Amino acid sequence: MRCQPRTRLFLAGQSMIGILLLTHAPLGNAFLDAATHVFRARPERMEAIDVRADQDTAEVNRLAQDAIKRLDDGSGVLVITDVMGGTPSNCTLKLCSPGHIEVIAGISLPMLLRALTYRNDTIDIVVEMALAGGQGGAVRVDNRVRLSPN
Repeated sequence: MRCQPRTRLFLAGQSMIGILLLTHAPLGNAFLDAATHVFRARPERMEAIDVRADQDTAEVNRLAQDAIKRLDDGSGVLVITDVMGGTPSNCTLKLCSPGHIEVIAGISLPMLLRALTYRNDTIDIVVEMALAGGQGGAVRVDNRVRLSPN
């Protein structure tokens, strides 16, 4: 599927997929800050939970469930974690509800920006576009990359 640029990102009152960043501290809030920088405003319906090394998993589960309730307007929620097999991603296993609460691991800024850009679509499209953004955003940068003279 070819990605088309989006001109509308956040329209007030329009339903959109909620996004929860559930990561090892301090990644989630750092990605939230980066997205705020790129879009020049804090994205609506997006939260981050930074999991500390000594944090109780029951507490993480409760925080994640509460965040999902706040973020879900009926369109669904995409939970993005940093690494598969870590505490944050393990805590998402009980949260999954295919077609409504989806989870992907391996957060990157291109992945997050793509998810934010397509979040007015269905959750399946948002997941597909986020994964494509993550895969396409990992590139080798060397002297073969030519920068524009401007």
